[in-house]
Amino acid sequence: MSVAASTPEAWATLSLKAIPHQALVALLRAFGNPNAVLTATRAELHAVVPDAVAARVQEPVDPDALATTRAWLADPAHEIIAWDDADYPRALLELGFAPPALFYVGRRELLNRPALAVVGSRNATAQGAENARAFAQALAQAGLTIVSGLAVGVDAAAHAGALAGEGSTLAVVGTGLDRVYPASNRDLAHRIAERGGLISEFPPGTPPREKNFPRRNRLISGLARGVLVVEAALSSGSLITARYAGEQGREVFAIPGSIHSPLSKGCHKLIRDGAKLVETAQDILEELGMAVPAAGITKHTANPVPPNEDKVLAALGGDAADADTLVARTDLASEVVVAALTNLELAGQVAAIPGGMWQRLHRA
Repeated sequence: MSVAASTPEAWATLSLKAIPHQALVALLRAFGNPNAVLTATRAELHAVVPDAVAARVQEPVDPDALATTRAWLADPAHEIIAWDDADYPRALLELGFAPPALFYVGRRELLNRPALAVVGSRNATAQGAENARAFAQALAQAGLTIVSGLAVGVDAAAHAGALAGEGSTLAVVGTGLDRVYPASNRDLAHRIAERGGLISEFPPGTPPREKNFPRRNRLISGLARGVLVVEAALSSGSLITARYAGEQGREVFAIPGSIHSPLSKGCHKLIRDGAKLVETAQDILEELGMAVPAAGITKHTANPVPPNEDKVLAALGGDAADADTLVARTDLASEVVVAALTNLELAGQVAAIPGGMWQRLHRA
């Protein structure tokens, strides 16, 4: 779309009016830029869009909301990237639902680099978080910008993994950029703002509303060449992101898990429905035509473990188990198994999970 350059405040004002997408496209094509739309008469607007939309354009915006946006934009690090901006993500413009303006803090050049979305459960298992971190780190190292939603769990692990080396990451949020949600990710958000980018289609002052997060999810998938689902229950919002990805012509990848884990069921459903099963970052890079030599992938070498702990690890296998089950499988005394599990947990090789169960951690 070609529209004349306009002021950030005009784009912000249009965002606050929440004009339907198709109507806004028609108005900008007819009038050329946001300032002209905002100063047009009711009759001029009605010649292009229904009268109800014309009325919405002419309704004053909430003065407090506009003041909040102005105050946010006063910081030189805060930007509006609109349709007429050369750095607006081309991947979104191709999809036909692109927000007219994105509120942004971060490195502009990341908005049009090859990207992969990594999403999953907020209640991630220790293994799920490790998978998200390791996959994101490897994929970022290979040149992909990691896109996620700044939620706790898989999202936070993916952002952190991308920042662990020289990689980059974009966080798409469902609130205004004047707040961090959840607040526990505040330090992570500051790191992303410095080395990656924070994106929102919602004006400053927008609180976390349930209806905003599906909208946020369609941007996560839209910005990326594909979506990797690490862990997801059948009711997970990550499946919404994967559905958007399929509708947008993006690749969908999923990591399989234990048949006994509720957080694997969403991934298994995606795989049954046609998502690509992945076990390594190399699988994704090959599918996207970005394969790197195996020699370029960092190898992890396990540290030797004492015999009893090695026996407990072998008995634990790939699925979760409780201590009594491990006692039965190993013929070791209960106190020996508990001591072994404690040492293995301290070494980062197993993790306790809800229900008195233990899970082995594998390097992704």
